[in-house]
Amino acid sequence: MDSDVLGRFRPALAQLGDRADVLLLAGDLTRHGTESEARCVADEFGGLAVPVVAVLGNHDHHCDQVPQLVGILSDAGVTVLDGDGVVVDCPGGRLGVAGVKGFGGGFAGRCASRFGEPEMKAFVATTADAADRLRAALVGLDCDVRIALTHYSPVPETLTGEPPEIYPFLGSYLLAEAIDAAPTDLAVHGHAHFGSERGTTPGGVRVRNVAHPVIKQAYSVYSLAGSVA
Repeated sequence: MDSDVLGRFRPALAQLGDRADVLLLAGDLTRHGTESEARCVADEFGGLAVPVVAVLGNHDHHCDQVPQLVGILSDAGVTVLDGDGVVVDCPGGRLGVAGVKGFGGGFAGRCASRFGEPEMKAFVATTADAADRLRAALVGLDCDVRIALTHYSPVPETLTGEPPEIYPFLGSYLLAEAIDAAPTDLAVHGHAHFGSERGTTPGGVRVRNVAHPVIKQAYSVYSLAGSVA
């Protein structure tokens, strides 16, 4: 988000208190990860009627100002997760959200492995570490309903529409394994701007791609009381 789109979502967000218990932001909150862009995000998503929980995306890391971005968002009341979780008291019970940016690597049968050059080993190790932290955060939540929030996708189904050549840079099966290791009710991610909305992990957890070009609105409402909308 930058100043040219500031205020675009705010009118719709003003209605959130009557429609949802929490707002989840799945990364790429800024274009280049600058402090000025983070202030625009804080203005747009701060002070809402519901708690706001976010993870950062690859765009948010571009300018190497992550601590500054997190500070600005936190000051605005946005909870930024990075391998940890938060529990929100809702009318229907305690909602737990575990979040991590994640990383790439690909999916079963066509994925990178810790073999060969140090650079490749480091690439896969980055994803494995993110998945391990997501798993620990999910398992550690004391809640009634559990959500995994990532930027990178845990499944290939929500990447449909993206060029297959870039799937390894859009997500990893290791994230799905982490999600399936806990009694997770829903997984939410972004990043795949030309992907599809719906998918499922091998363990049966429903996955939703909420990248703005996919949902084409300020937010989508998902109900965990029964089936996910």
